[in-house]
Formats: sequence, C-alpha cells, structure tokens
Amino acid sequence: MSPAIELIAINKSFGAVHANKDVNLSVERGTIHGIVGENGAGKSTLMSILYGFYEADSGEVRVNGKPIAIRSPIDAICAGIGMVHQHFMLVEPLSVVDNVMLGAEGGAMLRAGEAKVRAELARLSKDYGLEIDVDAAVGDLSVGLQQRVEILKALYRGADILILDEPTAVLTPPEADALFGLLRSLKEQGKTVILITHKLREIMAITDRVSVMRRGEMVATVETANTSPPELAELMVGRRVLLRVEKEEKTPGAPLLEVENLSVVDSRGVLRVANASFTVRAGEIVGIAGVAGNGQSELLEAIAGMRQPVLGSIRLEGQAIHSSAHNPHQMRQLGLLHVPEDRLRTGLVPAFPAFESAILGFSHEPHLGRGPILDHDRLIADLAKKMEQYDVRPPAPRLKSSKFSGGNQQKIVLAREIERNPKVLLVGQPTRGVDIGAIEFIHRRLIALRDAGVAILLVSVELDEIMNLSDRILTMCGGKITGERKASETNEQDLGLLMAGVTDEAA
Repeated sequence: MSPAIELIAINKSFGAVHANKDVNLSVERGTIHGIVGENGAGKSTLMSILYGFYEADSGEVRVNGKPIAIRSPIDAICAGIGMVHQHFMLVEPLSVVDNVMLGAEGGAMLRAGEAKVRAELARLSKDYGLEIDVDAAVGDLSVGLQQRVEILKALYRGADILILDEPTAVLTPPEADALFGLLRSLKEQGKTVILITHKLREIMAITDRVSVMRRGEMVATVETANTSPPELAELMVGRRVLLRVEKEEKTPGAPLLEVENLSVVDSRGVLRVANASFTVRAGEIVGIAGVAGNGQSELLEAIAGMRQPVLGSIRLEGQAIHSSAHNPHQMRQLGLLHVPEDRLRTGLVPAFPAFESAILGFSHEPHLGRGPILDHDRLIADLAKKMEQYDVRPPAPRLKSSKFSGGNQQKIVLAREIERNPKVLLVGQPTRGVDIGAIEFIHRRLIALRDAGVAILLVSVELDEIMNLSDRILTMCGGKITGERKASETNEQDLGLLMAGVTDEAA
C-alpha cells in the first residue's frame, strides 16, 4: 500500500534563506507521524508546501502514491488534506456553523448549505466524540473548543490527512489530553495525522514514527518506540541538550515585589483575582501554577500596570505604587519589566520590522536617537547584536516581526526585556510554542538572572517548567491563591490538588 504522503527532494528558498533543502518524507496511512525540529528548522515551511500556501522551488509531492501539483489550499483540500494552524483561522463573532461553512457554502442558497453543515457536524460529533454547541459564537469558546472547530472544518471538507501545527501550544493540560484522545480516535478510523510539535513527551506518547529536521534538512526518521527524548533532542539541535534545568540552592535577599490583598476585575467587571498576597525576593523565582483562566493573566497584567486593581496594594523595593504611577511606562522606569503571555498581541507589533518591535516600551531612551527621531541604523545594529546573543533565526533585524517563528519571536521579546537589567521581571508563558533548544536557552537565561539577584515572577501552564525553575510555587484556582510550596518539597500530585482548589484547610 502506497504511503499517504510522499515528499521527494523538496526545496524552498526565501531570498538567501534556504528553508527546505532536498527534503524527503514518507508518511504511512493510518498513522500519527511526528515532525520535530528547532524553530526555523523548516517544519512549518514543509507543511505549508504540502497544504498549498507555498509552492516548492523543486521536488515532487505524492498523495496515496499519485504525483500531484498543490498550488493552493483548495488543491490540498481536494486531495483530502486538512490543516489546523497554531494560530486559528476562525472568525470569532460568527457561530461554529458559520465558520465551518465559510468557503464551502454550496451555492447562493445558504439555508440549504447550513442544513447540510448541521447534519454533517452531528455525524462527525457522533463518530469522533467532537461534541460542541454549533450555534455558539466562536469567540465565546475556550481555546480547546476553538481548536475542535478547526478540526471539524477540516473533516467536513473531507480530510483524510490532517496536519496539526503545534496543536498544544495554546492548550491547558486537560485540553491537550482531550486532543490526544481525539487523534487516537481519528487514527482508529483510518485517518492519517501529521503532528508538528516541539514537545518530546507528546511525541513519545502519541506518535508511531517521528522525523527530525535541522536547519532545513531532514536528518532522521525513526520508529517512536525505538527512540528516546534525549536522542531526539540531540538530533534536533546537533548537540546534547539538558532536558532539566540545573540550578544551585540560593538564599534570597530582601523583598523586591510585595503584593497585598490585590483584587482585579476584567473588562466585563467580573472578579478575576481575589485578595492575592505574596512577596518575591531578590534572587528568587516564584512560580504561579494553575490551569489557564484562573486569574494568572490578570494578576500579571495588574502588577505590570496594564490593569488597575480594584483593591489592594503593590510595593516595589518597599515603595508603594500609587494609582497615578501605575502604568506600564512608570513600572518600567521603576525597574519592573514584563514578558507578556501573548507575544503577538502584547509583546510585538506583527507588522513592524523586528528592530522596531525590539524597542517597544523603550523608544524614549536617549541612546536610540536624538529627541523624537530614532536612529534606525543604531536600532538595527543593537538588535543584530541581541540576535547573535540569543541565536534568533534568521538574524534579520529588518524582517517583519510576523515572519519569525514563534520561538524566535519569543527570543526577541526576551532580549528586549532581559537586556535592560530589570530589578523585577514578570514572565508569562516563557516557552509557549518554543522548541527544545530555545527552551534550554531561555531557562538558562532566567536562572542566570535569578543568580544575579533579579526577583522573577513566573506564570506557566507547563507544570514541569514551574517545578524545574521555581524556588517557591504558588497555586491559583478561581482567582484565589490556594497554596504555597517550596519547589523542593512538593510534587505534581500535591500541586494538582491545590490547582483544583483542594487547599490544606479543605483537606
């Protein structure tokens, strides 16, 4: 039986950047095939060629043994290929039904098309366990359910081959578990799944085979049962990689950030943080563990000056922050810097060249220009130096921020904040959508800052990351801090109970 997908000697260049170099890939039918590699290794470019976003400069694509020209996503869909992107392609104000219909209305009589969609969604929900309120506005759904809509869109269009690009990057652990259950169900129904991810634990748990890309080339394809995370990491990076951060025990210094009885509401007036109190001391990483949506985001935004708390107080180095000074600019002036959770919405301006995104919040600094006129040559040279230090790929300061992979966007944001010598650093989801080599680099930088006396408040949905990096761990549930532990004196089960609201008092 012919493979579901064969890519033969695929080449693709963007100017001087050779994104795919003579890549060969074979994906067997009815399997889950993983593709791993560092950010910028060429994974997404290769899948974009398969899905018709790009045309290969040379090479051949075969689907079920037959050569095929894929010049657009329409060609891919007609060939039975669907793709779920890391950043969803949905229209949030529209309903689930409307989103599934878009581009597949079936003619001018929309009512007949809608009836067909509803009937097919009911069948797909039954066959694959994809229950969802088809009349709900997509913008009102959780991220996990929005991803389910994307999968339904692909299945409705007849996809037998489904490509998922970093599918768990925006999911909570329970949502990721639900996704894996769905992928296993799709495999049992004879579907072929191609999974692009940087998370080696997921590769080991869900895939049958895994291919490794490095710097645009395919360097290995192995049976998942015959490999290990350390071996895959070394193939990805070209050297041995530490999968667990190394740090020495340190005695923290004086409190630099003190939060007392802080309460925060969202834009609808709903209480998201309730009476939060804690301190972060010099030379200490305090992690906040919790399922996404339990107030961590609003807490970080309030401390950073992006939201005004309705109650409580914040002190930096013992100095109370008054409401008149509680804005991002003033907090930066006082030495509190912020790596936001959503790099695309609040960390970068996607349309800006990278050298402009790299000075957001700091454009007033005298060395960047004269008065209101910025010195572009200086900005470009400054970012070029940081790109070399942080191994940003491609090292192109003039490239639009949106053109970098997620991990390289994250490095640009981290370089902007870290290299300005913060006293207190707020870090939200530092390795979301970031590959294994970049994770090691980011973790080392955070530990180095901690060792240099910086107070770090870390929010991550990756419990392993929280446990590895933190000196102390706070847990949040329903907007409340439900517990505090020393990282060396707890485990996943203990933290999981606290994250679920089972406090010591309740127990």
